[in-house]
Amino acid sequence: MSEKVESSNYLPLGNGGNHLIVIGGGAAGFFCAVNAARMNPLLKVIIVEKATKLLSKVKVSGGGRCNVTHACYSMTEMIKKYPRGGSFLKKAFHHFFTTDTIIWFKERGVELKTEADGRMFPITDSSQTIIDCLMLEVNKYGVEILMNKEVKAVNKSGDRWQLLFANDATMDADFICIASGGYPKPSQFEWLLKLGHSIKVPVPSLFTFNMPGNAITALMGVTVENATVKIAGTKLAEQGPLLITHWGMSGPAILKLSAWGARQLADDNYKFTALVNWLPLYNEQTLKDKFQQVRFGIAAQKISNRNPFALPQRLWEYLLLQSDVNPDMRWADLPAKEQNKLIKNLCAQEFTVNGKTTFKEEFVTAGGVVLNEIDHNTMESKITSNIFFCGEVTDTDGVTGGFNFQNAWTTGFIAAKAIAEKSQILST
Repeated sequence: MSEKVESSNYLPLGNGGNHLIVIGGGAAGFFCAVNAARMNPLLKVIIVEKATKLLSKVKVSGGGRCNVTHACYSMTEMIKKYPRGGSFLKKAFHHFFTTDTIIWFKERGVELKTEADGRMFPITDSSQTIIDCLMLEVNKYGVEILMNKEVKAVNKSGDRWQLLFANDATMDADFICIASGGYPKPSQFEWLLKLGHSIKVPVPSLFTFNMPGNAITALMGVTVENATVKIAGTKLAEQGPLLITHWGMSGPAILKLSAWGARQLADDNYKFTALVNWLPLYNEQTLKDKFQQVRFGIAAQKISNRNPFALPQRLWEYLLLQSDVNPDMRWADLPAKEQNKLIKNLCAQEFTVNGKTTFKEEFVTAGGVVLNEIDHNTMESKITSNIFFCGEVTDTDGVTGGFNFQNAWTTGFIAAKAIAEKSQILST
């Protein structure tokens, strides 16, 4: 693996082929590179990565198991998992969808399995399986990888493109695929603005809620299998597993909510009120009716000992405390005032959120290159020819569950196919 960059003449035109430089050594960049090299053997493909690690998100995704995609086979349903970019991806999915991802990896010896929530992982339960698969393709098709190469500018150089790196070294290419991932700071997009593209200002997505000083944090580690979380004063609401942490709340319900509310919550400086329904099958009225049945059925039992809703015991005791209910009281003796307070806390408990914490395994940024400046059939820029985009650098992002990786595979494949076909035409 070479890391040497001498000058703008570093890439010879050997074999009469063209050159593709992929900027970014993540899932989208790798997928574009290996597929382009496979589809046009005369195309010289180089991946340039600014960091010292490749496929870092692949490595940590899903707790080190790599959530490759999601077992959703309806494009209409699939696009509902993308807070931004769904309409664009619906068109792109016609070229490469979930089923194509599964087949692509299977043809290379990687079987995927589906878990109860729809997430798909390699049967080895190891992200290294996916990394090894992609690296085998790199070696098989002669893709070169250059590390520690941060791109500062992309400039037109005659009929080709020239990349300027942080150390002032340069490289030339016929095609550029930008798969640099999401940037958290607007200033990091400046080199793309100079290409004539517009940028949707980036904000964090997929983050957890901080609740400093709240008594709920004493329950860190407690998981509720199904809860509904709403943002007070908005239409934002999500349902799913919820995890209580030492700083507040996390889990799929919170992460999905943070994705859909990414821009609005950023505008609110991450200060808002979250309403949690610990029993999504009930509202306050239906739960009040249920309480009457419970009080009749287990009237003589202590409230703390008999939790009729299958909530974690520590959470149940916390809710009793927050509702001023004497835990030693019998169900038959529960006063109306305390009962109403308990019902309120079970169905719409209020939590003051002040700040966020990055969910590092699934770090995603909302924002990026504006999608109407990209051709969904090719991923080529509509502003300037032979520049392509794939992955999270565009204003596309999904909720947690394998959807961001599917975006990477889909857009990476489409870009690869378009570049391979275009380079073959130019070579003839």
